[in-house]
Amino acid sequence: MIEYLMQATWSPYIAGAGIGILGCLTFLLSDRPLGASTAYAKMSGLIERAVSKEAVERNEYYRLTPPAVDWQFAIVPGIIIGAFISAMLSGSFHLAWVPAFWGASFGSNPVPRLIAAIIGGILLAFGARWAGGCTSGHGISGTMQLSLGSIVAAACFFAGGIATAFFLFRVMGS
Repeated sequence: MIEYLMQATWSPYIAGAGIGILGCLTFLLSDRPLGASTAYAKMSGLIERAVSKEAVERNEYYRLTPPAVDWQFAIVPGIIIGAFISAMLSGSFHLAWVPAFWGASFGSNPVPRLIAAIIGGILLAFGARWAGGCTSGHGISGTMQLSLGSIVAAACFFAGGIATAFFLFRVMGS
């Protein structure tokens, strides 16, 4: 088993089954869907609470999703830590300011890459909250419940990602 965990890539079927089991356990144990974008909303609420507790208490969104350090908040650092451990175990960990694929199209200057990453991250977080969830929330938890809205949202996420990649790497890239 440990040899499998140390591979650079895993079988998509086994990884998919694991995510499905995790999604089921999430519903079973917490009665909440698996998703990552809620963590950013909770972090925003915690920061806002430090500045103006009254504003958070008046905010209808925070009444439905109270800002707290819980499992939904911890999922983002958990993903980062898990990815780091996985990369270390597989021997594929390396630091790079500019990924090779990006560098081949846009050059090795880290400033445009950093600007694109920040703008992309802001747009992604805004879109995820606007859609009521992220790709893991809609794409995993929502489709697992056969939610039509989640199926449409996941299809739009993928279509938007493909269109953006095409535009960046075929139209703008060299």
